[in-house]
Amino acid sequence: MRYNTNLLTRKLILLYFCLSVASLNAQNFVHPGILHTQESLDRIREMVGVGKEPWKSAFALLRSYPQASASYKMRGPFDRVSRDPKMGLHKAEVDDDCNAVYYNAIMWVATGDSAHARKAVEILNAYSYTLKAILPRDAELLAGLNGDQFVNGAEILRYTYKDWEAKDIVQCEKMFRDIFYPVVKDFAEFANGNWGSACVKMTMAVGVFCNDREIFQKGANYYLHGKGNGSLPNYIINEQGQCQESGRDQQHAQLGIGNLAEAAEIAWNQGIDLYGAYHNRLLKGLEYTARYNLGEEVSFAPYIDKTGHYKHEHISTEGRGVFRPIYEMPLNHYKKQKDLDTSFLQKVINKTRPESAGPRPYDQPGFGTLLFATE
Repeated sequence: MRYNTNLLTRKLILLYFCLSVASLNAQNFVHPGILHTQESLDRIREMVGVGKEPWKSAFALLRSYPQASASYKMRGPFDRVSRDPKMGLHKAEVDDDCNAVYYNAIMWVATGDSAHARKAVEILNAYSYTLKAILPRDAELLAGLNGDQFVNGAEILRYTYKDWEAKDIVQCEKMFRDIFYPVVKDFAEFANGNWGSACVKMTMAVGVFCNDREIFQKGANYYLHGKGNGSLPNYIINEQGQCQESGRDQQHAQLGIGNLAEAAEIAWNQGIDLYGAYHNRLLKGLEYTARYNLGEEVSFAPYIDKTGHYKHEHISTEGRGVFRPIYEMPLNHYKKQKDLDTSFLQKVINKTRPESAGPRPYDQPGFGTLLFATE
């Protein structure tokens, strides 16, 4: 009998892939393991302890924020929240409380002062037992962006602070699974891609915190293959690195690619390389956006998004040159882990180090120099 060797090869590759996926689904999660592993948390504490630059200045910057204080006065909790200004349901208060959880968790790691851990746990517990609904409009953004700060702080505390009671951790899991996840699980396919990418990172983060492989994998799969604007190939639309929102304004373009970078970091911490997907497409988007915001010219192709509602003929100058704090984390990965050309990311960091929280409402973790820089 004569065999079609090409067909046989393809079948063997497919079998290997299926076995690899089965193995992936069976393995346990790394904890802590959303944006931070134990190794990275240990590095933060070490660098702060020895007072070495640039971490010394980066830590001083974090410590100066009111939300990073152990004496921060919680502004909630609330049973219903919304970003809609007409509803008046506590958007600013939730922004501050969510950031206070994350920043105090980092301060706890950096200093060993348990007052910071207690403050973060106080806020998490209060919301876990009180919050009942995230209401429109822009519910996906609140759940994805604010929730991201909440869940990253919770993940750090769960695995580093022994005095967070088990029953309260269970209730916190319930909040993320029952209140936040239902809002982000469909990836906001009706909207610009910064919405969908916010949903992607939050879905993956909830999967890690709740030890739910199905939820985690749903987010990772959407990152790669989702049909909305928030997936990697639909947000960074070509090999040149143009983003779906490059023609809208630079603040939203940076928000979207920053969200995708966070999703890739979560996956990397779980042993999965989304950073390298589509021949390092994420890096191309970051370099394109960094280059344009540094004042250089880039190519631009007229583009209609996946909803058919947003059409851009030219790249936008709105917000040009105002850098969001999204560059240290992917710079560390692509330069340190993969030794790839990160010329424009490095130029941004040379201008902005140490990274701050960025402009309010602090939609991303920020403080990348302290949290992610390794050199």
